[in-house]
Amino acid sequence: MRSSPLLAAPLGALLLLSLSACGNSAGTTGAGGSGGSGGSGGSGTGAPVPGADAVVTPFDKAHVYFTGDDNKRMIDAPATFPAEGTYAQIILHLSLDCPTGDCDAWDRFASLGLVTAKGATPEQDTVIEIARYITPYKVKASWDIDVTDLRPLLSGEVTLRAFIDTWVGPGSPYGAGWLVTASFEMKGGVPAKVPVAVVPVWNRQYVVYGDPLKPVSASAPPQDIALPAGATSYALRTFVTGHGQGNKENCAEFCQRTHTLTVGATPHAQPIWRDDCATTAVPEQQGTWKYARAGWCPGADVLPWTVDVTSDLAAGASAKIAYSVEEYENTCRPGVAVCAGCSLGTGCDYDGGAHTEPNYQLSTVLIAYR
Repeated sequence: MRSSPLLAAPLGALLLLSLSACGNSAGTTGAGGSGGSGGSGGSGTGAPVPGADAVVTPFDKAHVYFTGDDNKRMIDAPATFPAEGTYAQIILHLSLDCPTGDCDAWDRFASLGLVTAKGATPEQDTVIEIARYITPYKVKASWDIDVTDLRPLLSGEVTLRAFIDTWVGPGSPYGAGWLVTASFEMKGGVPAKVPVAVVPVWNRQYVVYGDPLKPVSASAPPQDIALPAGATSYALRTFVTGHGQGNKENCAEFCQRTHTLTVGATPHAQPIWRDDCATTAVPEQQGTWKYARAGWCPGADVLPWTVDVTSDLAAGASAKIAYSVEEYENTCRPGVAVCAGCSLGTGCDYDGGAHTEPNYQLSTVLIAYR
């Protein structure tokens, strides 16, 4: 998957060259930022009160693209969600259409998020990731994503952000970008567990993998999260996808690794791997979408890694949370003492195409329920 404007290679080029790392630009850094804690509804006795059915559509074929003079890789839109009431189900209907000039020819990292604080630049804004997906190769797509547990974020007046790591736009021979539609369908009712707060642990982080000088803990440091009052159960919801290739073992896009979230003293380990791309992603793409990858498929939404951590937190008023990945050293990197293990015939210098830095894109929230 491409993440730089080196777009000269044809679609029929070498398999792994056409699958260069997506999302090499760092995401919103740091945990922090306010999470959601409203919109649950209730009565004088504290019983949940179902909200009225609603449909909220912040993006309707919004054009996401990039040209040398016009950067529309991220676009913001206001949205108004019901401020009160509980919802038995909230489905995000997310779709991509092709603008005049055709869809982007490459698979791209993409996300939909909630802007909770403004920074000095848009890249420094605090954004909580709601959904993550990878665009297909040059065809349209659509997904239905359950975001019921994120109801505390989807309440009242908010700003949503659509981002696609595209480097093409009108006039490019490789496509004109994407038309993004995002609509939230909200069904009033009481879910089995009512979410009362969504607290960011790590907003989207670019986590370097395999460089001893850039340990995982430097990009995603351990967090100590205050627990929301009144909650009776908790879960971590994490997006993690691997990118970068042309390195030792072709990490991190094409190597399977075990990731661990440690809550207090309890580790929760999970191999991050997606080997169902041939059957779950958008079919008939104009590229190599069928191959297994680290947590994602071209033309598919990224499935969150959800962990019930209630028993880990029962005794404390805060949650100590750490992230780690199994040990690996990339010996095909700039500055290494002995350059070895390179894939695709590359040298140790990164080139933005066939050889890019191994990395994981990580984001995690703590969801509190009652």
